[in-house]
Amino acid sequence: MINHDSDVPVYVQLAGILRDMITSGQVRPHERLPSISYLVQTYGVADQTVKKAMQVLRDEGLVQTVTGKGVYVVERS
Repeated sequence: MINHDSDVPVYVQLAGILRDMITSGQVRPHERLPSISYLVQTYGVADQTVKKAMQVLRDEGLVQTVTGKGVYVVERS
């Protein structure tokens, strides 16, 4: 869960949750991550927070955005 009172920025916490979903196999390569609206509702965060968390995962090479379709987990070699 997200701790809004933590010293760790909310987007970093959310990126960690999503990273754990990927590394645990809960969301596998070529599968779509939950939508921005779903994550906003589920974690009580702003859409910009979700977008920043997704950017962290993109920068780490874990996901890629497919325009008009969503954010997908990439195959790791």
